Amino acid sequence: MRSAARETWIVERWSRGSSPLHSLDARAKLAALAVYLLAIASTSAWTQAAVAGYAVILSAALAASRLPVPALLARAALILPFSATFALITWLSGDATRALALVEKSFLSGLAVLVVIAATPLTDLARALEAFRVPRSLVLVIQFLYRYLFVVADQAHRMRMAAACRQGIRRNARPRFHAAAGAVGVLFARSWERADGIYRAMAARGFHGTFPALAPTRFRTVDGVFLCGFALAALAVRLML
Repeated sequence: MRSAARETWIVERWSRGSSPLHSLDARAKLAALAVYLLAIASTSAWTQAAVAGYAVILSAALAASRLPVPALLARAALILPFSATFALITWLSGDATRALALVEKSFLSGLAVLVVIAATPLTDLARALEAFRVPRSLVLVIQFLYRYLFVVADQAHRMRMAAACRQGIRRNARPRFHAAAGAVGVLFARSWERADGIYRAMAARGFHGTFPALAPTRFRTVDGVFLCGFALAALAVRLML
């Protein structure tokens, strides 16, 4: 839980950057991402030329984002163990080309999603989802899950430090396992209490189910140019290969 919160904090810090990709409207980035993912998913004749084409498009977005490429690649690679399982089954069935395509498609798709998330603050993404008529309840669930992750992680860290101060560090793993199993219920009970307190504080300050925008957003000409250029490039690779 602590590592998950740390990763979320890192992505949150990346999203506060100042690059050409950061300055674009979130609606343009989400629409471009949807076109890119649909183009990858619908490419039936998957070849290494298609991989190169989609990789070049994504590399241009990476260059415009000014994000740390090695760190992004390492985090995007976390999806590979899941896709590799199905790729192995496909390879054992005798279709090695399709197995390789499955791994490549999943990696490119995961990297594209990560770039958009790392280059767009969560509040902007939520407003863009609402603009695309995503159910408000779903948007609220995403926002609360994102923010309460830090609450649970902070509570877990406090409990861990308190247990270490009272009991010291034990080398026997079995007692620690039993203690950790009993602490899970306490963790979620305390996290629920803190989350309820946060919600009551938000309600007392006028929260009525929507997060107010700090500044109005406008879909500018540069946003339209980016969306059209990115979408046309992805569609060109899709239709030509």
